[in-house]
Amino acid sequence: MAKRWVQRPEGSNWGDFGEDDQRGRMNLVTPERRLAAAREVREGIAFPLSLPLDVPGGDGLTKGMRKPPKLFATQLDGHEVYCTAHGGDVSSDDGVVLYLQGSTQWDSFAHMGRMFDADGDGVAEKCFYNGFRAGADIIPPESGGPCAQRLGIENLAESGAQGRGVLIDLTEIAGERPLAVGYDLLMRAIEAQRVEVRPGDFVLLNSGFDRQLLATADAPNLAALCAASAALDGSDARLLRWIDESGLVALCSDNLAVETLDRAWDEPGQETILPIHELCLFKLGIHLGELWHLADLADWLRAHERSAFLLTAPPLRLPGAVGSPTTPIATV
Repeated sequence: MAKRWVQRPEGSNWGDFGEDDQRGRMNLVTPERRLAAAREVREGIAFPLSLPLDVPGGDGLTKGMRKPPKLFATQLDGHEVYCTAHGGDVSSDDGVVLYLQGSTQWDSFAHMGRMFDADGDGVAEKCFYNGFRAGADIIPPESGGPCAQRLGIENLAESGAQGRGVLIDLTEIAGERPLAVGYDLLMRAIEAQRVEVRPGDFVLLNSGFDRQLLATADAPNLAALCAASAALDGSDARLLRWIDESGLVALCSDNLAVETLDRAWDEPGQETILPIHELCLFKLGIHLGELWHLADLADWLRAHERSAFLLTAPPLRLPGAVGSPTTPIATV
């Protein structure tokens, strides 16, 4: 085949940024748009948007799939180097076992794909954004991985991951209740808060999930957290169309998945359990950010009747990883 695919998914932008593109919508973050983002800085105040890396505590949010980090002392000549005297010096050196999507994180495009007949031969293959394939490009453990030889998180790191951020405060329309926010409710919030979403923007959604999580960080309960916060309704076709047509380059939230988690993993005949993940990561090349700490920024923006800021949010430049911690900074 001249290309990795003969047909692309309906509504996707595969190939629009080039046959071998791995950056997706981040291609829209031009130098001109970064300069415009810098002009949003008026006060010089910086808001860190990351949770502590050991939050959430325990493993209840992901049924044991992701766990808190574990520090350990490195060794030199068979001895642990921690509060160790070397002549008159005392030194400590450590490492960490880290689940890359255990706390404030970015999803790469290798994080989620779909079964799709990219070859046009009537047989669905395991595909990822822009037609990259499981086995050939995203290597599973049984084939010598795990390693995302294409679409790894390093592509986002190399793009700079910096631009104009805008925050939409879902708590102003939902309060602390389990509201599925579709197109109409989102537009109501955007209008009431006078938010202008421009092509190339990073869109952040404050739902109150982070405050609830920090209050129960040692033993978080996913059902209770979801019952006290809003999330996007991935079943709303108009909302999905807006995500596409708005030109946003990333969608980030303080909750676990950006969208509602009310679909069963084993529901028969279901196309996808996470429609926004499918649209963003698989079809359009839009990065998703999860478990961001947005409460303090949302409070400040509300008090100052603002919604836009400069966002700097690089992931770890870790080749082959499908996700990464991030320590985003919003500068107002």
